[in-house]
Amino acid sequence: MADIIDPQMVWLATELGHTLREQGRTIATAESCTGGLLAAALTEGPGSSAWFMAGWVTYSNAAKQRDLGVDDALILEHGAVSGPVVAAMAQGARRRAGTDWAIAVSGVAGPGGGSAAKPVGTVWLAWAGATAVRSECCHFDGPRALVRHAAVCHALATLLECLR
Repeated sequence: MADIIDPQMVWLATELGHTLREQGRTIATAESCTGGLLAAALTEGPGSSAWFMAGWVTYSNAAKQRDLGVDDALILEHGAVSGPVVAAMAQGARRRAGTDWAIAVSGVAGPGGGSAAKPVGTVWLAWAGATAVRSECCHFDGPRALVRHAAVCHALATLLECLR
């Protein structure tokens, strides 16, 4: 299998890590469709233990509920791939890890599993800080690996932009 952590991801994660360290802040992750790729990118470089505290891969709805405290009613009403659910995932990760920030990702990476309402490539992301949580729906084209890669890069770049 080819390396899944590419230079773009490493650069974004390194820049985010420098920024978090300079600001004395910490981060946690909560992932579904990216399967730990976001946490892997963040921990690729040395010294990440200074600012990366924890990561959860909550692929199933039961894991989202059990590990992150996502309310079953949110999943039933909106589905696992939704703004309310990723917001709850990010808030749960931030709270449970005791960090300044958390990023959450849930989506349909493909090649199957899509629907008319949530086609393959639909990814919801959320960034939770001390005072607010922001969620965003993105649509990434391409096969599974590219959807996952694009989601991670977008997650990193967006928080980096927010911190700067």
